[in-house]
Amino acid sequence: MSELEAMMALYIQALREELPKMLLPVREYRFHPTRRWRFDFAWPSEQIAVEVEGGTWKYGRHNRADGFAKDCEKYNTATLLGWRVFRFTREMIEGGQAFDTLQELWRLEP
Repeated sequence: MSELEAMMALYIQALREELPKMLLPVREYRFHPTRRWRFDFAWPSEQIAVEVEGGTWKYGRHNRADGFAKDCEKYNTATLLGWRVFRFTREMIEGGQAFDTLQELWRLEP
């Protein structure tokens, strides 16, 4: 688990204390029956996923054309399968926007 994913896990734990109906997510959840695609955090019964998008300011795998195109394919396929995928950058996690978004999401969930 990366440092950023560990921070996201702490946010999720804090949300669980505030919102008891929120279950703990499954880490590295393989959502597709044949592809090796995984979500960083997933709530399979609700089909909600969180992806931590680290390295947005570096020229890494997710920022190169091929990696970006493969991520688009993954997220589009997930959407076609009924998943809601929330993507958070380092700035969104460190600044609290990820926490606020998940808090709002889980308050709206039945």
